Amino acid sequence: MSGTNFVDYVKIFCRSGKGGAGSAHLHRAKYIPKGGPDGGDGGRGGHIILKGNKQLWTLLHLKYTKHLLADDGQNGAENQRSGAEAKDMIIEVPLGTVARDAETGVIEAEITHDGETAIIQKGGRGGQGNQHYKSSTNQTPRYAQPGEPAVEGWKILELKILADVGLVGFPNAGKSTLLSKVSAAKPEIADYPFTTLTPNLGIVAYRENKSFVMADIPGIIEGAHDGKGLGLRFLRHIERNSVLLFLVPADSKDIKKEYQILVNELKQFNPELLHKTRILAVSKSDLVDDELKAGIKKELKGISFVFISSHTQEGIIKLKDLIWKKLNTTETEQ
Repeated sequence: MSGTNFVDYVKIFCRSGKGGAGSAHLHRAKYIPKGGPDGGDGGRGGHIILKGNKQLWTLLHLKYTKHLLADDGQNGAENQRSGAEAKDMIIEVPLGTVARDAETGVIEAEITHDGETAIIQKGGRGGQGNQHYKSSTNQTPRYAQPGEPAVEGWKILELKILADVGLVGFPNAGKSTLLSKVSAAKPEIADYPFTTLTPNLGIVAYRENKSFVMADIPGIIEGAHDGKGLGLRFLRHIERNSVLLFLVPADSKDIKKEYQILVNELKQFNPELLHKTRILAVSKSDLVDDELKAGIKKELKGISFVFISSHTQEGIIKLKDLIWKKLNTTETEQ
């Protein structure tokens, strides 16, 4: 998933179709000069519908689609013929897409399953024909109901990546390297901050042909919840991860402090994230000797953690076992 092709936020203008008008026609025939009402109903206007597609990973296909306009329903006709309903406009989106009203910010739909649909703009109902208004006191009503108008407005579509495990850490913590070693993902890796500018997904193979999905979230810095660094743009992806894997390098000045800063950033962004299962991995452990590791263990007393090294593969199997256990443990068991 290259940086230029990954789009997780689009703002689009949506207008549903208006309903067709009911007909006010009165029946006329050669031997029936004054027949009763026979106006048909108008057809419904087209909905604008989101549909989940597990083959999509980005909102790129909507980046340059600024206006979505559904068709109008057709008017009713004589002989009680109803107007045709307009064809709905179906927009396929990746799983994890959230639709919000751009003005109020209210969430209107969330797509999490393949084939799942949600109407984000309802088409107008068709009007009733004059046949519905006939009564004992009004045998020939000459009026019919107009169709409902179209509904329009701006919508925001946001993608929150669906993954089992989300990698959380400061820039250069070794997240991309870990993902590249445990999966077939090929994220960009370099020795400078913010190498990862878009989330990367990888399928991690486990024992007996089992697997889980891991997401490399772009690096967080202190103040990210206020928009610093890459800010809020990628913090929302963490909301969909089952397990949060925190990475702090073994050569950091204060591992415990860095871990607490990361946890605090998530808390400030969304306190509910603290209810997720957390694992701390001390990365780049090949850079420290046994004596320094003993010091780190004392420093992290009371915190469950594992030493790992993507370079030497130290602790990788142990980490996979721990992740799998957490993914398959119920909340009451934790």
